[in-house]
Amino acid sequence: MKLIKNLIAALALVPALALANSGGFPLDHAEDRGTNMAALQNGAKLFVNYCLNCHSASAMRYNRLKDIGLTEEQIKENLLFTGEKVGDLMKTSLAPKDAKAWFGAVPPDLSVIARAKASSAGSGADWIYTYLRTYYKDENRPTGWNNMVFPDVGMPHALWELQGVRTAKFVEEKDHHDESKVVHKFAGFEKVTEGKMTPAEYDSAVTDLVAYLQWMGEPAQNTRKKLGVVVLLFLSLLSLLAWRLNASHWKEVK
Repeated sequence: MKLIKNLIAALALVPALALANSGGFPLDHAEDRGTNMAALQNGAKLFVNYCLNCHSASAMRYNRLKDIGLTEEQIKENLLFTGEKVGDLMKTSLAPKDAKAWFGAVPPDLSVIARAKASSAGSGADWIYTYLRTYYKDENRPTGWNNMVFPDVGMPHALWELQGVRTAKFVEEKDHHDESKVVHKFAGFEKVTEGKMTPAEYDSAVTDLVAYLQWMGEPAQNTRKKLGVVVLLFLSLLSLLAWRLNASHWKEVK
């Protein structure tokens, strides 16, 4: 029942997503690392360290991480910090009351966030990948942060220590539809402080995190895809045998 509620809540964000990206900011393609166990493990580590502080993933249990190659001992030593058990659900310790006071709203559950963010503008993976790479410092926002994909975002930049601090540059141009109006066109980012990672390292880390979020939305997807290939091969072989059997049968009929 909880999974159904979480899915409905996440899908309810889709209209807001469409509006958030209606400005047409181009989405960058996220490399598919869904079968890369090392990438998924690193993504799980990033998720627990940087996302689980505010967001829950209440449809996922820690012990399910065994499916991406982690042992129970590794989960205990590297991913459990506040007394959780390996069989527990991934829940945040942040109280909803405090979250609403600090951020204006309770941060959404991320169990199926990659599916919820999928739209006609691009896949959920591409949206999250671009979103986490287009934060910039904006003193006019309550949190001090803004985002190119999701303008006026309420969430602060959780990965700023890794990426560093940047500001966005805008240039004024006349509106193509109404020359009496002026629009501000994005002209790139400007580095303020360096992060713990180089830009390439940060992009790779975000790719791992996105891969994990995609996997978390459907942990059995890799098994499903493998079974799908086996079923298609079986049906192809069965079709070939049926075709030859049919040809052999009608060969004797005149």
